[in-house]
Amino acid sequence: MKKVLVTGSAGRLGQAAVQAFQQLGYRVHGIDCRPTPGLPEAVVDSLQNQPLLCKLMTNVDAVLHLAATPDDPVWPLPALAGDNFLDQLVPNNLVPTYHILEAARQTGVKRVILASSGQVVWDQSFHGPFPIKIDAVPTPRWWYACTKLFLEAIGEAYAKQGYFSVVAARLGFCPRDAGQVALIASNDRDQDVYLSPNDAGHFFDCCVRADRPVASFDVVYATSIPKHQVRFDLEPARRLLGFEPREIWPTGVVLPG
Repeated sequence: MKKVLVTGSAGRLGQAAVQAFQQLGYRVHGIDCRPTPGLPEAVVDSLQNQPLLCKLMTNVDAVLHLAATPDDPVWPLPALAGDNFLDQLVPNNLVPTYHILEAARQTGVKRVILASSGQVVWDQSFHGPFPIKIDAVPTPRWWYACTKLFLEAIGEAYAKQGYFSVVAARLGFCPRDAGQVALIASNDRDQDVYLSPNDAGHFFDCCVRADRPVASFDVVYATSIPKHQVRFDLEPARRLLGFEPREIWPTGVVLPG
């Protein structure tokens, strides 16, 4: 029986992961700044409580780090309208990454899954060349995507030191509300990078189960089946993790309760 800690367990992807893990019989623990529906073992706390994180990671097989402020509030004119880098992205995306990876190192966790984003190759996702490879030169959308590039870089550094294996998952677009569902419905690009909650849960299970060397670092893309055109190269996720998406837009669109 696998024991997994999910950070950001109350979020859209967090709930998808928790549900999938529970259905598979995993022992699931969570941590979020708000209660996690259907998970009594979830803790409500910040990700800056290092002793608590070490306690939660004791005897854990894998850590799935999803917690983050999920986007830039204003784009593409942050200089005029303001941004959320200092008040949200630094305390919620950058600082917790340090605490999560350090707690994993101190407690001997062997597998860490880091939620990156397809926004790190933003320009290519519109203009190609397709499919976008994992070694494509980054073209981050804005500050949020830059925090994800930091996440990938420091995850690789920990893996190369031999502390644990790392999967940096450049995730597709899993809608959080009705407005985002309408946005996906309005354009082909977002339909191609759509990630259904069911496919997300299946992908995270593949990340936990995959037989990867302790010091390995893998960057992969994860989406559902592209509706019109394959924009992200899904082959590494198939080859390294055994992930095959099962759904296609708009299958599986379920907003959190």
